[in-house]
Amino acid sequence: MSAQASDMSGWLLLGLPGYAYLQGLEASWIAIGLAVGTYLNWRLVARRLRSYTELAGNAITLPDYFANRFHDSGRLLRTLSALFILVFFLIYTASGFVAGAKLFESVFGLPYRSALFIGVAVIISYTALGGFMAVSWTDFFQGAIMFFAIIAVPLLALHAMGGLEEGAARLRAIDGGFLRLSANGAGGWLPLVSLMAWGLGYFGQPHILARFMAVRSPSEIRPARRIAMSWVVVSLACALLVGLLGRAYLPETLEGSDAEKVFMVLVHRLTHPLLGGILLAAVLAAIMSTADSQLLVTSSALTEDLYRVVVRPHASERELVWVSRGTVIGVAAIACAIALDPESSVLELVAYAWAGFGATFGPLVLLSLYWKRMTRNGAIAGIVGGGITVLVWKQLEGGLFDLYEIVPGFAVSVLCIVVASLMDAPPSETVEGEFARAAQEGPNG
Repeated sequence: MSAQASDMSGWLLLGLPGYAYLQGLEASWIAIGLAVGTYLNWRLVARRLRSYTELAGNAITLPDYFANRFHDSGRLLRTLSALFILVFFLIYTASGFVAGAKLFESVFGLPYRSALFIGVAVIISYTALGGFMAVSWTDFFQGAIMFFAIIAVPLLALHAMGGLEEGAARLRAIDGGFLRLSANGAGGWLPLVSLMAWGLGYFGQPHILARFMAVRSPSEIRPARRIAMSWVVVSLACALLVGLLGRAYLPETLEGSDAEKVFMVLVHRLTHPLLGGILLAAVLAAIMSTADSQLLVTSSALTEDLYRVVVRPHASERELVWVSRGTVIGVAAIACAIALDPESSVLELVAYAWAGFGATFGPLVLLSLYWKRMTRNGAIAGIVGGGITVLVWKQLEGGLFDLYEIVPGFAVSVLCIVVASLMDAPPSETVEGEFARAAQEGPNG
C-alpha cells in the first residue's frame, strides 16, 4: 500500500482525471501502460532487488545499491546517481506542491501562492520530523483514504446522472469521439506509444524501489504484489471514470489546467460538506504520500551518498539527522519555487520527472539484476545517456520529438550500458559470485 500510494501521488486524483476530462477514453492507454508496468515491476524487480540489496552491503538507497553492486570505490557512480535523483525529484516534488495548491485554492478560495505555501509547510513539517517508518505508515493510511475516495466519487456521479448509459449518452452529445480510444489526440503511432510508455517508468522510480528494498522478507513479495495490483487496477479505472463522468455531469467546461480540478468540483456538487471534507482529504493524502517519499529519498541520497561518502565520511549519526532535515527543507524550497506558476500542470510535471527516472535508472536496475556481464562503466554510461537524452528531448518539439521522452531515453540508456560494458573488462569473480547468489536467492515470484 505504501509503495502504490507513494507511486500514484496527486496525479491520480488530479492529473489523470483531468486528462480523461479533456481527451476521453484515449487516457485509458496511460492506465493500461501503468497497470502493466506495475505488474512487471513487482514481478521482475521486487524480489530480486530485495535479495540483491541485502547481499550488496544491506543497501538502503539506489545509489548505495549501484555502488555496492559494482564494487565502485571511485564514488563516481554513486555521485552521478544522487545528482540525477536530485534533479528529477525537484520536478516531481514540484508536481505534488502544485496539486496541494490547487486543492487549497479550490476548497478555501485562497490565492494560488498562499495555498502553495501552506501545503509545502504541512508536508515539510512531518517529513522532516518523521523518517522512513513514519512515511511508510502514513502512506498506508493515505492509500486507504485515496482508494475509498476514488471509488466513491464516480459512483456518486453515476447515481446523480441515472446510470452509466445516461452518462455515455451525455458524452456522445458533447463529443462523439470521447468514447473512442484514439479520437481526440494526434493521429499516427506516436500518441499510442507515448501513452503506453508510461509503464516503462516504474523500473527506475527510487521512491518505489526503496519500498522493495525495505520489505521484511522476500517471501512477502507475492501477497504484496496481489494487494498492489488490486489497488492499482481499481484506482486507475475509477480515475478515468472521474474525468469522463465529470465532463458529462458538470454544466460548465473546465479549460486547460483547470480540468485537473474535476475531482474536487464533483465533490463540491455531489456531497454533503462532511462527506466532501473526507473525500477532499484524499487529495491531500495522495499529495502527501508521494511528496514525503520523494523528499525522504532525495534527503537519503544527498545525506548518505554525497555528504557521508564525499564530504564527511566520519559524520556522527546526530549530524547526519540534522543534515537530512536541512536537505528536506532545502529541496522543498527549490521545488516550491518551480511550482510558483499558477498555470502549472500536475500531469506535465509528473510526466517529465517520471520519464527522467525511468530512463536514467530503469535500464540500469533491470540489467544489474539480470545481466552478469554488466560493468561499472556500463552503469555510468547508462545513467548519463538516459538522463541527458530525457533532458534534451524534452526541449525539442515537432515530428518525432513529440514522442514521450522516456522512449528514446530508455533506448539510449540500454544501448549505452550494453556497448560500454562489452567494451570494458569483464566483472571480477567477486562481483560475478554475488550476482549468482542473488539470482539464486531472489527468483521471480
